[in-house]
Amino acid sequence: MANSAQARKRARQGVKQRAHNASLRSTLRTAVKRVQKAIGTGDKAAAQAAYQQSVSVIDRIADKQIIHKNKAARHKSRLSAQIKALSA
Repeated sequence: MANSAQARKRARQGVKQRAHNASLRSTLRTAVKRVQKAIGTGDKAAAQAAYQQSVSVIDRIADKQIIHKNKAARHKSRLSAQIKALSA
């Protein structure tokens, strides 16, 4: 348990920050699932449109260091590969 006033305040701030970060991670997962759902329908145009929107979300969350930049790149690469595979 935090003993000093400073430590108590940092603990309060940490709770609030964790909730905010969890919200951002949820936004990321929703964006990825939206693209995967579009890929599942087989509509390449819709999948590409959803992918373009999700890239913005993924990059924004990686810039805030909620996820590592390499994880963001991995998500984008795998989604892109799945979209490219639709035409084949």
